[in-house]
Amino acid sequence: MRYFPLLFCIAFQYIAFAASAFETDAPLEDIVLEERARELAKEVRCLVCQNQSIFDSDADLAKDLRVLVRERVVAGDSDARVKEFLVERYGDFILLKPPIKPQTYFLWFGPIIITLLAAIFIVRWLRRVSLQQSGANEFSTAERARIESLITDDEEID
Repeated sequence: MRYFPLLFCIAFQYIAFAASAFETDAPLEDIVLEERARELAKEVRCLVCQNQSIFDSDADLAKDLRVLVRERVVAGDSDARVKEFLVERYGDFILLKPPIKPQTYFLWFGPIIITLLAAIFIVRWLRRVSLQQSGANEFSTAERARIESLITDDEEID
């Protein structure tokens, strides 16, 4: 009974090691197919990370998608068919470079349009501010007359 905690720790460590040794993301035996699967994985977005490909991501969903890509490559699907299969399931967002079509115009042209609108807004705002400042420096005729009278009064005193 004295050794029970020690045996429990050893058994737990063995189970944990055995579980971590089981890898569902194992590379394919055929080097050509594995390279194709890796290149495809570099073109597919991780839906968890969203700024990484499934090739670079450690998320569980990315691992599942890498396995799915490998399965489709082994099944004989072309690269285009694998991408088409993923788009059917997850939409165009799954691709790091989505195709240019009406549904993805905002993805492609949205940042440019937003930047142009922001630039137009900033230029108009700067012009308005500069016009207000230049208008603030000008004197009305009454103010000019008052200034002239002060200047002439000052010259008479000297």
